[in-house]
Amino acid sequence: MIKTFLLAVGLLFVSVNSWAQTPEEYNTSQYFETIKQDKNKKKLTEFLYAMPKGGDLHSHLTGSSLAENMLEYAKDDVLCVNQKTFSLSEDLSCTKENRLAYVKQNPVLVDKLIDSWSMRNFRPGKESSHDHFFAAFGKFYPISKKYTAEILSEIIERAGSQNEIYLELMVSPDGGAAGLLGKKVGWHADFAMMREKLLQAGIVDVAKEISTKISEDEKKASSLLQCGKTAEKKGCQITVRYLYQSKREQSPEQVFAQLLVGFEAASRDSRLVGVNLVQPEDGPVSMRDYDLHMEMIGFLHRLYPKVNVSLHAGELAAGLVPNDGLGVHIGKAVRVAQADRIGHGVDVAHEKQAEQLLDELAKKSILVEINLSSNAAILDVKGPAHPLPLYMRYKVPVTLSTDDEGILRANLTEQYNLAVKDYHFSYQEVKTLVRNSIAYSFLPGQSLWDDKNYQQMNAACAKDRIMLNRISLSCENFLLANEKANMQWKLEKQFSKFERRF
Repeated sequence: MIKTFLLAVGLLFVSVNSWAQTPEEYNTSQYFETIKQDKNKKKLTEFLYAMPKGGDLHSHLTGSSLAENMLEYAKDDVLCVNQKTFSLSEDLSCTKENRLAYVKQNPVLVDKLIDSWSMRNFRPGKESSHDHFFAAFGKFYPISKKYTAEILSEIIERAGSQNEIYLELMVSPDGGAAGLLGKKVGWHADFAMMREKLLQAGIVDVAKEISTKISEDEKKASSLLQCGKTAEKKGCQITVRYLYQSKREQSPEQVFAQLLVGFEAASRDSRLVGVNLVQPEDGPVSMRDYDLHMEMIGFLHRLYPKVNVSLHAGELAAGLVPNDGLGVHIGKAVRVAQADRIGHGVDVAHEKQAEQLLDELAKKSILVEINLSSNAAILDVKGPAHPLPLYMRYKVPVTLSTDDEGILRANLTEQYNLAVKDYHFSYQEVKTLVRNSIAYSFLPGQSLWDDKNYQQMNAACAKDRIMLNRISLSCENFLLANEKANMQWKLEKQFSKFERRF
């Protein structure tokens, strides 16, 4: 274990290999260093807001809507509010004073509701920040399950305003149908037999319904954003892909059924690029069945090798679980489930043989999705206690993501602001974090880059690098054939335009 080493790293970060910069890059880097010294940080915030930010690879759709917006979506719905917990229900027998429409007329109650549905104004007391965060999802569930298209349009528009070009959203488009099917079929410890029973019971039909639901939501979101019209809103050009999320705090038969439908759906619909596990990693069922869940995913990953896996692993901190509950989750996610990416990875310093694991993550190019606001709010892990500098020291690829923008009341610009403030990153390091968000995305095709330092482009486009607005036929054909490379080219064009300002 290297707990003491993490503290020793503190604010230390290791510079990336030096390389020749373009004049525009150099000037931008020099300007960036000057505004980092600005005490009020206004210029830094403006810089990071305008900076291209690539993609957000770790974002839950249902946790990304602001409470105020959800109230607007449900303005005509008959919903009941528990004025102690501020949880919603569809109980039509509740009194007039407990109807959502009535509560919305009382500013004091609205403020309490927003605080209950988010981390706004939260102060730990009888309820921990961890419990307050995870409880929020259930409180507004009657809205989030009904207005997925509206929430999708909200996320896309916000991402557009943040100068993002790509999103991978974690979703559950089947509305729990897979889990119910698993419960009906029952548990069988033989994964192959369990899978066969679910296939016979109609799991493929659920996978097809997932595609239909995504199509419906995308069509409505596009309409809400007025895409293709004169008054189209920001975000219409953003590419959106999805990760099917299985709920880990359920019975084994339900978890397996959800994972299977995720793999099936992703193997049939290119918009679904992978699977993930959600719900508290420290939950009693999550802890009890963690090894079993990793084995399930490993089994299915071998059957569906083209389907990607990103796993919440190591979203834990000392005191949240017993000591023997720390130090194994990230390693098992990588070695047993064969995860392609890791979400959070906060407790890596507690891992047994942590240095070996960090070297393995670097060697295998397994990216860690870093969620600074989330880790600070939920786990109280921030600043020098956060493993971000540790990952970078071991050359593990990382990028910044938002997790749950609505509940956390945060955005992607804020994540970069926190990273620069706490770890004093250079512009080139920040740019690498952004580039990583596309390079390690689950978009198909080859990368635009032949090296991890983003210095050598693929031979088809190498001669086109300086004149990014003029493209050769060989490069054009390469980009058309490789969606990931095409997205990376788009990002480089954005950076070129941005850096010319300085």
